[in-house]
Amino acid sequence: MMYDPIYWIILGAIALVSWAVSSKLKSKFEFYSKVQLRNGMSGAEIAEKMLADHGIRDVRVISTEGRLTDHYNPADKTVNLSEAVYNERNAAAAAVAAHECGHAVQHAQAYSMLTLRSQMVPVVNIGSGLAPWIIIIGIMMGAAAHSGFGFYIAIAGLLVMAVVTAFSFVTLPVEYDASNRALAWLKNKNMLSQQEYAGAEDALKWAARTYVVAAIGAAATLLYWAMQVLGNRR
Repeated sequence: MMYDPIYWIILGAIALVSWAVSSKLKSKFEFYSKVQLRNGMSGAEIAEKMLADHGIRDVRVISTEGRLTDHYNPADKTVNLSEAVYNERNAAAAAVAAHECGHAVQHAQAYSMLTLRSQMVPVVNIGSGLAPWIIIIGIMMGAAAHSGFGFYIAIAGLLVMAVVTAFSFVTLPVEYDASNRALAWLKNKNMLSQQEYAGAEDALKWAARTYVVAAIGAAATLLYWAMQVLGNRR
């Protein structure tokens, strides 16, 4: 099964599109990193102000190593900003910092999609790597034993993969909502000039597209394996 050319074509196409979008995202952030903020605030300062404006006092803003490693951790209530975002004072840093705080606001307001996403994380962490192998083993067992047992094992793998795929699609509204909250706050509080705001909006738009590509890729992979399992049923 792993030598099926269709499988590798799907993986190759997904990888190519993902690379193209990621490259575009990096170029956008590099460009908007040169647009310095008129207010002179760093990403960390913007994050702290957005949290304060939403009455959130129990979330810490911390610096983390790496590039584009920014994230919000609901477990310990921390907004983790990469070193560049944390320290820099440009449109890209403002966009990322506000976006991650958008997740903190979602958490504070019990945004349903974020809650659902968090509940799915344990299954996704375990199942994302195992699901394809469970399906392959199931197909091989069914073919070797000439019985339906392998088929049901493969179905179990498909169900796990379906949860992983659903996770990718649940992530979309979570990410878009966080960006919308960030942009609304930046605009309403007059944090950025028109040029700076346009840069922040464009940067977040391309960041969201990486999640769209991931969701489409997950759906295509699930469809491929579903066709393999159903096609091998006797």
